[in-house]
Amino acid sequence: MDGLWLARMRWRRRGAWLWPAFVAMTVVDAVTGHLLPPAGQTQTVFAAALLGLVANLVAVLLLSRPLGALLRKLRPDLPVVVARNYAGTAAIVFVSAVLLTAGLIHRPTIVSERQAMSDAIVRAQAYIGDRAPAQFRRNVALTNTYAIEPGAIYRVCVPSVDERRTYCVVVKTQLPFERSVTFSGYEPNSMFSLGTG
Repeated sequence: MDGLWLARMRWRRRGAWLWPAFVAMTVVDAVTGHLLPPAGQTQTVFAAALLGLVANLVAVLLLSRPLGALLRKLRPDLPVVVARNYAGTAAIVFVSAVLLTAGLIHRPTIVSERQAMSDAIVRAQAYIGDRAPAQFRRNVALTNTYAIEPGAIYRVCVPSVDERRTYCVVVKTQLPFERSVTFSGYEPNSMFSLGTG
């Protein structure tokens, strides 16, 4: 009886990787998702952790049994619990690899959109500094940018000296510099984004 109990403890200790891996890989997913978001421009650590947590939980629930059964066919000496544990751990590692790959694939898009936004701000500042009324030109460095079409079309506003009004332009970064900026009114981006959302 004692020998059976010791054998079970040995298998449990060898197979008890699932939940420590679950916690560790959720932390890894949080950091990875924050540094390399799989979609959008940014992702908070909390949002990335939540995504990793849900994806890991779904992977364990859906994949640990079938992968565990497959593993038992390859290694019949493994107890069911240990096989499921190994399979669940493998599923969690796979989820983390998928999230990392998605982040790496999406990274060039983020870099491109940030460069386009920087270019749009430079073009807007040049236009505003040259053509806007003096009360706006003084604040040309205080831009507020709204992406109408990320990577292509941006609305850039600067406040007046008394900060009661804004002067806004639309910048189309894919057009030549001299034709890329047009006046877009005095409505601030906070109101404009509500109207277009």
